[in-house]
Amino acid sequence: MLNTLVLLTCIGAGIVGGVFFAFSTFVMKALSQLPESHGVAAMQRINVVVLNPLFLGTFMGTAVLATGCFAVSLFQWSAPRSPLLLASSLLYLVGTFFVTIAFNVPRNERLARFDNESSESSAYWPVYVGEWSRWNHVRTVASVASAACSAAALAY
Repeated sequence: MLNTLVLLTCIGAGIVGGVFFAFSTFVMKALSQLPESHGVAAMQRINVVVLNPLFLGTFMGTAVLATGCFAVSLFQWSAPRSPLLLASSLLYLVGTFFVTIAFNVPRNERLARFDNESSESSAYWPVYVGEWSRWNHVRTVASVASAACSAAALAY
């Protein structure tokens, strides 16, 4: 049962990390090369469409699984893989889940309030891209590192 928990955490963190990796490596760059109104409109649409059961289930479900790994790591601290499970869970919960809620979502909500054709949205767009992307890099690294720690924990 524990191996299943760790494996599912690994897979979930890897999938989420892959989504964020795509945004960090080419999606945001492509959107930033569009005229501001088009980039804003595209990102506004992405931020609506991403709220679907499959992505949210994976994103939030992995947070639940990571919480389970956190608890296991503390209750079985003497086990050789406990530090890896603790690292995996903290990387995902803090570096991915918390960063998303605290830094990316508020920027998405602010962007959503703009008319994509407005001068305000055009002025905010480069700020949004820079700030959102920086935090996305953090959660990309955290998700991938979480998956790596979970994978390493499976070796024990």
